Amino acid sequence: MTDSETTDLRAGALAPRPSPNIWDHPDVYEQENRGVDPDGLLAAAMRELADWTGRRVLDVGCGTGYHLPLFAERAARVVGVEPHPPLVATARARVADLPNVEVLEGLAQELPLPDAGIDVAHARWAYFFGPGCEDGLEELTRVMAPGGTAFIIDNDASRSTFGRWFRRQWPAYDAAAIERFWTRRGWQRRPLLIRWEQPTRADFEAVVCIEFNPELARDILRTHDGTQVDYAVNLWWRCF
Repeated sequence: MTDSETTDLRAGALAPRPSPNIWDHPDVYEQENRGVDPDGLLAAAMRELADWTGRRVLDVGCGTGYHLPLFAERAARVVGVEPHPPLVATARARVADLPNVEVLEGLAQELPLPDAGIDVAHARWAYFFGPGCEDGLEELTRVMAPGGTAFIIDNDASRSTFGRWFRRQWPAYDAAAIERFWTRRGWQRRPLLIRWEQPTRADFEAVVCIEFNPELARDILRTHDGTQVDYAVNLWWRCF
């Protein structure tokens, strides 16, 4: 399961679950994307582990397609999969002039792709907490080619200022349990400390307000000055 997808047990069918930050505030989320990891540490770490030059790339939960052009610069083919139709339309418009990129509407649990056709997969802020992702991970296994590498980028709430904020939003967060979930399934972890920075205080306030509940957002903005914050993330990766 991804953050924007869940199994509707009552209906017995798969259905997308809203992601309020990007679904309700796509313009602010676009600004947030521009301020995440301005030093490019995540992209550098992924290329070190599995360069996608000349390879087939999948971006699961691609949203507005923000990261698709990055992969398209080097990859032979890039596919973005996104469940929310308005975001699919935005992503398609973003990559309309990139002939090696396509965007498909679909769920992580039912990827609209053939078996063993992907060399590098990427899911950023799409899988959270581990348990509940099993169906999506099975689909990921199905579409990965032998020798391929998948990356999942997620919050590391065990450290950093942003991590402390995240724990206040999600007090049941259990870093040890999440690590056990991924490692038991053959994933490895590379912890990274990146920056989350916005060009103005107004932009910073806007993105804080779409990521945290109103009471917590007010407290963050009352006690944290400036336009940036240190941000710990986990780069999970697995070879297939």
